[in-house]
Amino acid sequence: MDRFADLTTFIAVVETGSFTAAAERLEADKSVVSRRIAALEDRLGVQLLRRTTRQLSLTDTGKSFYEHSSRIVSDLLEAESAVLQQHGKLSGRLRVALPLSFGIRHMGAPIDRFNARHPDVFFDLDLSDRLVDLLQNDIDVAVRIGRLTDSTLIARRLFESRTVVCASPAYLEKHGVPQEPADLVGHDCLTYSLVNDPDRWDWFDDQGEHHSVQVKAVMSANNGDLLSQAAADGLGIVMQPTFIAHAYVRAGQLVPILEDTRWPSTPAWAVYLPTRHLSYRVREFIDFLVDYFADTPYWDEDCEP
Repeated sequence: MDRFADLTTFIAVVETGSFTAAAERLEADKSVVSRRIAALEDRLGVQLLRRTTRQLSLTDTGKSFYEHSSRIVSDLLEAESAVLQQHGKLSGRLRVALPLSFGIRHMGAPIDRFNARHPDVFFDLDLSDRLVDLLQNDIDVAVRIGRLTDSTLIARRLFESRTVVCASPAYLEKHGVPQEPADLVGHDCLTYSLVNDPDRWDWFDDQGEHHSVQVKAVMSANNGDLLSQAAADGLGIVMQPTFIAHAYVRAGQLVPILEDTRWPSTPAWAVYLPTRHLSYRVREFIDFLVDYFADTPYWDEDCEP
């Protein structure tokens, strides 16, 4: 009888919502998960889960047992992590959600450096520009760029993500260079579809007053690299975060315009769920990222006026 395996299996079923998803998390057969839950209920002499053809739900006893079980397992894992930490050793899976373009362009180096210090940590990366549910997708930590809307998450600030408006030299030679934000109305623009009101570009004057201009979009996409490449090919003007645009600017494919205008900037965060215990490897990785991005981001240097 492996009581710890029974507890971790029960917790996985509750948190994932199904035997199939729990089996995937535990890397076990679905039949093994089913047998462990049945054995646990037989041993306790109570029903913990209500099973229907469409869903699983906890009984009142199951809810209480889940709260106690999750604390016990969390305490045990924390105790093991504490011992490993005392000996300078971190291990286990670290599941990290990253914005697609930022992850590809800028997370390889910090992950490589962290992994050199802790070679027994296995990184499992989820790259997407859409918001990922941390609980449903079993994410330990996510990097998010923008205003946080989920107040249930705990966040550590990493850096400020600046934006730049730019176009290819060929486009500017053919259509002229806008002299002020209002001039963008007469130009072809490329917009990022995952923001609210993509065709409205915001900016701030010297007094900090907010303004906006409604641009004419000739293309919209949910990926910044595609938009930057389209702009480099001469399709139009694009507003991009500097962590994407800098490579195109450095290569001479894009030229920043309206550089005296203060375009919006958004903070970047490391976010995680407010669990009772945060594993040492997650805490260590978040601290590492905060230190790694502490200075002015290197990608901003290429986009300086």
